[in-house]
Amino acid sequence: MPRRKIKLAFISDELARKVTYNRRKKCLIKKVTELTTLCDVPACAIISSPFDSQPEVWPNREGAMKVIERYQNSYMRDEKRNVNHERFTMQMVTKARDQLKKMKRDNREDELNLLMFVCMQNNSLSIDLNAEELKDFDKFVENKLKEVGCKIETLD
Repeated sequence: MPRRKIKLAFISDELARKVTYNRRKKCLIKKVTELTTLCDVPACAIISSPFDSQPEVWPNREGAMKVIERYQNSYMRDEKRNVNHERFTMQMVTKARDQLKKMKRDNREDELNLLMFVCMQNNSLSIDLNAEELKDFDKFVENKLKEVGCKIETLD
């Protein structure tokens, strides 16, 4: 017989809520026990309850402290994988800046390539360029000539 679907909502009846809490708490502790036993994984559970003044700690307070301490130490060692919001945002900004630089460089290269072809078609440099742009254009043309030279050598 299949179980009926449980409606997830606040249980208004306090006695029913307490019974459900105790039943679910036992199931949760059983799952943590199974996880530690079957997978040999250190784990702990800290369950705070509105019915008890002290939180329940499994397996015990010392065992939970060892697991928490181990987690905190591993967090410091493995900071590359564990990032906070600020670090994640900074990584995204750095990545976006790098992409922007690459796109600007590629666009500039495409512009110089187009300019080179226009100059080859007209047999003259009809576009007005400042000194910096002329230097970039000269370097670009020299690099293209070297590439052509290398390709000719490989064909011979």
